[in-house]
Amino acid sequence: MDKKVTISDLMDAKQAGRKIVAVSCYDYTTARLVSQSDVDMILVGDSAAQVILGHDTTLPVTMDFMVTITTAVRKAAPAVCLVADMPFLSYQTSIADAVRNAGRFFQEAGAQIVKIEVTAAHLDVIKAVSDAGMAVMAHIGIRPQRITKLGKLKAEGTTAELAVELAALSQKMVQAGASSLLLEGTAREVSKIVTQNSPVPVISCGSGPDCDGQILIISDILGLNTDSKPKFAKHFGQLGQSVIQAVSDYANQVRQGTYPDDDYCYHIKPGQMEKLQQMIANLS
Repeated sequence: MDKKVTISDLMDAKQAGRKIVAVSCYDYTTARLVSQSDVDMILVGDSAAQVILGHDTTLPVTMDFMVTITTAVRKAAPAVCLVADMPFLSYQTSIADAVRNAGRFFQEAGAQIVKIEVTAAHLDVIKAVSDAGMAVMAHIGIRPQRITKLGKLKAEGTTAELAVELAALSQKMVQAGASSLLLEGTAREVSKIVTQNSPVPVISCGSGPDCDGQILIISDILGLNTDSKPKFAKHFGQLGQSVIQAVSDYANQVRQGTYPDDDYCYHIKPGQMEKLQQMIANLS
């Protein structure tokens, strides 16, 4: 991919009925590989707290951490549309904090969009960030940052009443200035209604095929999770087992003395060995 994917390109894709492909990843090496595939967008998600740092929730990651890894991904993938996730307490404390912290992603990390997990209480935040000249992706449906208040996360929009509430919220977010939506864990039927009525691109994270695009975490795509995965996640590779096998082969060769052999060693320049032996002899 040579030409940088912009928000305008995402709008064009929606209007043309062309699906938007997004991936969540968090580091330079992985983003470099992802950028060589045919994807439109990378989201540097606060799910890095779980995938990279091993936490149980997304809550522990900080702004500094998120800015650092977003910067790394941008360096690796200069042409994709880059979305940065606003972490817990980076926008809930005040509107001023929200605008300031969002701005860091644009100024320091090269992001093109910031994603914010929202309820109706955050309409003023979406408006303020958008009014400050920054593109915002409003994340509705399942909101992992609310795990402490909710106790557990469950599918959203599964009753008519909840569906109407979610559809209304999506419209309010667009009216407040959201330039895209992310629906997580939302009933397929509701996601279809939201997408059909949305003037901006709608990305599905476990919300069915009828949205304008799809996003999965890279570890799920590659099958790096050897234990469990969300209901909606599909493994498109089985790299977890491949990694285990490769590292086991490495360990076996080290223990057997077959790695490294001569082909994997640096050598003294020709004609220097005799000189070296004489110099060592002189030391004694």
